[in-house]
Amino acid sequence: MMGKNVLDTDIYCITAEEYSKGRDNIQVVKDMIEAGIKIIQYREKEKKMLYKYNECVELRKMTKDAGVTFIIDDDIDLALAVKADGVHIGQEDMPIERVREIVGNDVIIGLSTHSPEQALDAVKRGADYIGVGPIFPTKTKKDVCDAVGLEYLDFVVKNIDIPFVAIGGIKEGNIKEVKKHGAKCMALVTEIVGADDIKGKINKLRAILKE
Repeated sequence: MMGKNVLDTDIYCITAEEYSKGRDNIQVVKDMIEAGIKIIQYREKEKKMLYKYNECVELRKMTKDAGVTFIIDDDIDLALAVKADGVHIGQEDMPIERVREIVGNDVIIGLSTHSPEQALDAVKRGADYIGVGPIFPTKTKKDVCDAVGLEYLDFVVKNIDIPFVAIGGIKEGNIKEVKKHGAKCMALVTEIVGADDIKGKINKLRAILKE
């Protein structure tokens, strides 16, 4: 287990090139870093491995130089190959115990959860943090389950003592509500990568969170 809170920040950014208005992930991540984002997840389901590898080598260098935590979605080999800080897995990926054996104790493992049972199970099995959602309906992921709503977030806030990130359909118009329910760290995908001005959007979201 990691000693420090691996999600000690307000906004957790995730790449999604198809929603990035023609910008590549390098440009998008550069903007995120310049806006002061401290944790970035690389999530690209459809690209060829060599493309992803080359892109992640560059992103790992950028994030490391900036002191930003770099997480790779799903792909354990890729995470190890580029020496990412962590890997994020889903309920239908390899069991977390096997992932831990492969990556060792110094790599962060995040696990997506969609119910109280899954959250409790993730803690028991050694996740460093969990994703909690989708809070609201989202179309960003192809195989996403139905929105679990704020009730599940309430459960996690009261009962789970490892770090968590709220995710799924969070936007400028509802981020305050998510914070009110006790989320300290929130992941936004299209709201940020699809913004005309990424830095401006992040600054605006942070201003709302400070209100």
